[in-house]
Amino acid sequence: MKMKPINDRVVIQPAKAEEKTEGGIIIPDTAKEKPQKGEVVAVGPGKEGNLMNVSVGDTVLYGKYAGQELTYRGKDYLIMREDDILVILG
Repeated sequence: MKMKPINDRVVIQPAKAEEKTEGGIIIPDTAKEKPQKGEVVAVGPGKEGNLMNVSVGDTVLYGKYAGQELTYRGKDYLIMREDDILVILG
């Protein structure tokens, strides 16, 4: 993949929506929650000399309505500012 975000933008591939609850109940498509977790696939250079805190391969949590949705070569991605990322999971 060749995407190069500008400034403090980050491209994230969202995790798939949960299909079952922990108790084994199957969730129908109409009731599935939009995922709030994903993997960073591209990172911009930063803005005004500020270094980016995330890097490619990081798993992150982000706000429910954060980012702009994008479909590129048949895959779904989100483009968002680094500020929209809440936490990097270790």
